[in-house]
Amino acid sequence: MIESIQNKLVKKIKALQQRKNREKEGLFIVEGVRFVQEIPTNYTILFYAVSDTFQKINDISVYENKSQVFIFSDDVFCAIADTQHTQGILAVCQKKEIKLSHFELKENGFYILIEEIQDPGNLGTIIRTADACNVDAIFLSKGCVDLYNTKVLRSTMGSLFHIPIFSDVNLEECIDNMKQKNITIFAAHLKAKQYYYTTDFKKGCAFLIGNEGKGISDIITKRCDKLIKIPMIGQAESLNASVATGILLYEAVRQRLMPERKMYENI
Repeated sequence: MIESIQNKLVKKIKALQQRKNREKEGLFIVEGVRFVQEIPTNYTILFYAVSDTFQKINDISVYENKSQVFIFSDDVFCAIADTQHTQGILAVCQKKEIKLSHFELKENGFYILIEEIQDPGNLGTIIRTADACNVDAIFLSKGCVDLYNTKVLRSTMGSLFHIPIFSDVNLEECIDNMKQKNITIFAAHLKAKQYYYTTDFKKGCAFLIGNEGKGISDIITKRCDKLIKIPMIGQAESLNASVATGILLYEAVRQRLMPERKMYENI
C-alpha cells in the first residue's frame, strides 16, 4: 500500500493535473467509477489507483485483469484525487488522438466548431450534448481549454470516448474544407437577423460556437455562411455557451432525425 505523498506514483499523478505535463507525457487521468468503466478497450491504461476503502468493499480483480492496480491509503488517495468527494478510483490512460488529416468529412455531416472556449464545464457539457445528438465530430480552435482538463472530462460523463474531437484546429482551413463538401457553416451570433428555428439544418451543417466573453472573432464570422440567433425575450443579453449549443443541436435533431408528423402527435 502506498502511504506517502512523496511516492513517485503520487508525484506522477499530481503532475498530470497540469496541462503541460499531460501534453508532454501524452497521458490523462480518468476519475470515478462510472467514468473508469467507460474507458474503451482500445485505450491503453497504464495503471489504476484505488483507495484502501475502495479495495475493501469492491472486487478489484476486474481492474487487475486490464492493468496494474496500486492501492493508496485513504489520506493519500484524497491528496491525488481531483474531486472533493472522491469515489476512490482513478485510471491513468494514454491519449488516443486521431490525426485531422486522417478524418474524412461527410457531405451530410453534422459538426461543431468551437473558437477559444474557456470554461471546462461548458466544453464538457457541449461534448456530452453533441454525443447525445449523434454529432459526427467536434473541432476545437487553438486557445480552447484543454480537452483533458479533469473538469472537462468529468462534464463529458464518458462522451469523450464516443465522438471524434480535434484540438488546436485552424478553423479557417477547417471551414474551407467543409465548404468543399457542401457543408453549411452556421454561427450563433447576436447580430444575426435569422432565428435558428426558421433555418434548414437537414443537409450537411456545422455550428460555430464562440468564446464565452468575446463571442466569435470577426475573421471567423466572415467565413460563415449564415448567422443565426436564439430569441432573447427577457432581460438577459445572451445564453451560456453550452445551453445555446444544446438548443441549436436539438433543432437539427428535430429536423434531421425525427419524422415531422410524429413530433407533435402526442402533444
